[in-house]
Amino acid sequence: MRTIDFVSNKRITEQLGILIDAGHFPHALLLEGDTGLGKKTLARLLACALVCREENGPCMTCSQCRKVINGYHPDVLTYAAQGGEGSFKVETVREIINEAYISPNEARYKIFLLGEVDKMNASAQNALLKILEEPPGYVIFIMTALTKTKMLETVLSRSVVMTLEGVDVQEGAQYITEHNEGIEFAEAEKALFLSNGNIGTATEILLKGRMSELTELCADICKGILANDEYRLLRTLSPLIGDRQGTALVLDMLKNIFRDAVVDTNGSNLLSGQRESAELLRKSITKKRLTQLVFLCDELRYKTLANCNSQLLVTKICCSLRQTAGR
Repeated sequence: MRTIDFVSNKRITEQLGILIDAGHFPHALLLEGDTGLGKKTLARLLACALVCREENGPCMTCSQCRKVINGYHPDVLTYAAQGGEGSFKVETVREIINEAYISPNEARYKIFLLGEVDKMNASAQNALLKILEEPPGYVIFIMTALTKTKMLETVLSRSVVMTLEGVDVQEGAQYITEHNEGIEFAEAEKALFLSNGNIGTATEILLKGRMSELTELCADICKGILANDEYRLLRTLSPLIGDRQGTALVLDMLKNIFRDAVVDTNGSNLLSGQRESAELLRKSITKKRLTQLVFLCDELRYKTLANCNSQLLVTKICCSLRQTAGR
């Protein structure tokens, strides 16, 4: 069976490998999931598998695979959003449609890797829908997005949607230590645990030595929420201005602290590892509000990765945390 050598989401990669072997790969595939989970990597691996001439490819060494990996295969074309929400323009989609009606040069398929398609506005998505409804038989679209919720139902109904999840902590720690000198297994485990199995995020904070910094910042944010002092909380959050990845990780870590505060663990291990913060929150904020804070972190995280204005975003985080906590 064809094997896609991807570190996580084995069930998904096995299913896709079977579809490639059977010649039934979907003409439109949407991979959704957080930044750092490897959506772009998996999309390119799938492109290799589709053009590789080895029976059980992708072999990653033949001329076809190498061209895909190096970004110059004539039949594998990459397009992506150039900025924030709405930046994947209808003009780009029209260019894609024109390219789609030109037959492949070397491979059996003509593959379009479309990144951040959730940044298409309605006009761009409706333009894409036209080619998705009746694509040439040789055309395959492999799309990536943070979330499918920004996509039109008509587009989703003509696509196969698969959601990527975080890697198993031990498996991910093994991968990180094998690919990065100087990172200890225990450090990698902790980073993956705090980043919900997101290898990309965990690797970044380990390489930049940010674990202690962000853990301390989360504790200060919790104290700032409880202090009922808007200026203090805003000042605490200010180091996140201009740091989208750090902001997203802090929101992940806060989400785990809020979860821990909702559930009385009676001494058992916490998701966040921040017992003092969780207990302080539990004593001062109702379970209903803590649960709302958990969901708020997901909402704010999406806004963070959607390239909102960074300074306004930090102000939004400050106000939303205080309002939801009843402060």
